[in-house]
Amino acid sequence: MNTQTDITTQTEAILTGCCRWFVMRDLKRSNAKEPAYKMLKEMGYTVFTPMRWRLNKKRGRNEKTLEPVIRDLLFVNSSREELDPVVENVRTLQYRFRKGAPQGSVMEVPVPEMERFMAAVGSLDEPVYYSPEEILPSMIGKKVEVVGGALHGYVGHLLAIKGSRKKRILLQLPGILSVAVEVNPEYIKIVK
Repeated sequence: MNTQTDITTQTEAILTGCCRWFVMRDLKRSNAKEPAYKMLKEMGYTVFTPMRWRLNKKRGRNEKTLEPVIRDLLFVNSSREELDPVVENVRTLQYRFRKGAPQGSVMEVPVPEMERFMAAVGSLDEPVYYSPEEILPSMIGKKVEVVGGALHGYVGHLLAIKGSRKKRILLQLPGILSVAVEVNPEYIKIVK
């Protein structure tokens, strides 16, 4: 279903602003055969689910499988009008709602911010994700900008981890998820 026409249509829809990245919740069991991110991809939606490699034992052998970092978290690029009927028909699929916002205010991520986040994650072999609760104030260092390299133009905070010799920048989707991205020190510029 991902033909060149579909990709062009999705790109045009993103550029014209008709589609947004909705933050969704999948309430299916962790061992479900068809989680929501797979089902939505088969239906033709653009879906992003933060994934990581994990070793699982099957029949006495270690097997490396790709699994969601947070089992119930997924991002779907669509319009609300297109997505509402799917949410109504699939009982285990829900929108995530903003805390402290008016009732019915669903969580969305701006398209440019989501695209930058996905590009940063895509540039890594094994991204390290953090939920908002895992990030302590002591972990957040100086605000920096990446000047050069694959992540040119990204702005984030240095990640301070004791004993680590690598320079990592913390890129955030505020209140949802963060990822630590390794950066060559020569590309880091401190922002004042």
